[in-house]
Amino acid sequence: MVSAALVISSCSKNEDDNNINNNQPTLVELTGDLTTRTLTADKKYLLKGQVFVRNGQTLTIEPGTVIFGDRRTRGTLIIDRGGRIIARGTANQPIVFTSAVEEGLRDRGDWGGLVILGNAACNQVDPAIEGIDPPVYFGGNPANNNSAKTANNTESSGELRYVRVEFAGIELSPNNETNSITMGGVGSGTIMEYCMVSFGGDDGFEWFGGTNNGKYLISFAMWDDDFDIDFGWSGNVQFGLAVRYPGYADQSGSNGIETDNGPNDNDVQPYTNGVLSNLTIVGPIKSGSSISNANFQHCIDARRRTALSVFNSVFTGFPRGIRYNQPSVLTNYQNGTGVLSNNILIAAGNSNRYFAGSGMSADSVRTNWEANNQTFNVISDSTHNHWGLNPNVFFGNRLPNQYSGATFTVATGKPLLSGASFSNAKFNEATRTNFFDKNVTFRGAFGTTDWTAGWAEFNPIDKVY
Repeated sequence: MVSAALVISSCSKNEDDNNINNNQPTLVELTGDLTTRTLTADKKYLLKGQVFVRNGQTLTIEPGTVIFGDRRTRGTLIIDRGGRIIARGTANQPIVFTSAVEEGLRDRGDWGGLVILGNAACNQVDPAIEGIDPPVYFGGNPANNNSAKTANNTESSGELRYVRVEFAGIELSPNNETNSITMGGVGSGTIMEYCMVSFGGDDGFEWFGGTNNGKYLISFAMWDDDFDIDFGWSGNVQFGLAVRYPGYADQSGSNGIETDNGPNDNDVQPYTNGVLSNLTIVGPIKSGSSISNANFQHCIDARRRTALSVFNSVFTGFPRGIRYNQPSVLTNYQNGTGVLSNNILIAAGNSNRYFAGSGMSADSVRTNWEANNQTFNVISDSTHNHWGLNPNVFFGNRLPNQYSGATFTVATGKPLLSGASFSNAKFNEATRTNFFDKNVTFRGAFGTTDWTAGWAEFNPIDKVY
């Protein structure tokens, strides 16, 4: 049942470490288990502690609504298995989940973030979502006791459209954090389009199994990985942007894409075999090889039997290119279970292109990469200009609150505007054939239209809500 009480925002920066903005009007507190209800744009809301939408309940959020996450209680919104969230914003009125800390003082990990759980396929037994206590389970696997025995791959957990999640991903204990948006066993009936995460304390988007899809996703100034994909996820993503701030990186190692099949190298299925296309991943290095945080690692870190496929994308600005961490990864890419094809990799130097784990060589990674119509370049302003990446997409020397936007579109005549290919058999698989826009000619996330315009926010630190 919902607990909704009116509270006056009167605490200061140092009072209870809660830091609700003094300028905010009365907030509606959301706590505990919510029953079916609608959040309206004429009010503002505060998530306190772990807030659940349980099986059979629906949380609807009107366009333009702002929901704050409480720092002291680690406010987190969890859509449990069988629950639904209908967050249908618009380009002019996006829905915003953000920190309750006043503008100018907000920081990564101020609150817990958005967690969505479902009953779609997952290759682990009784997986519980990280960062939530007591445990909540997700995913369909015949061996499960605490979640669905039968996967519901077409299940809908609702809709996220024109939604921003800012300053989420709080660390509950070392290496045990929530993410900005965490998805566990979410089904393909869930709609996820025009979603932005920014200044998160862990990963931007993380998929633990499931079959759900996404289009027009932005990961901005994350702490750990931008797109983290695990446990047999088999969905699709098209059009994704990541931009990194040079000073923010996790001690565990921060990557543009990190992908696993499981927490170990066991041969468990379904494999992580989702398909990504048309990504632009912009790391912290604009030119040269110097970097302010040594915890940055790879454009793509492919680990433990993953078979994730990536097409028509451009990766730049990380100190290292691509790594296959185990021989099982190389095997899956050599036999076509996973495919990396038609991508552009711009790394910090010739020696930093390809990396391999124990039992194989970097040359084998290189051979596999180059066999699939993929290119490598060394980072420089001239390289970016050649392809059509405007140098202002990088943070460069700007402080976190000085990135007010960038020219993401590609100038006429530049190579990125052409060369996209959707001829690979992956695009004709039953769960993919109707998802991808195969008429786009550009590689990377942008052609001549900036789909971030109007709804994205690149300086949420100082944004007044």
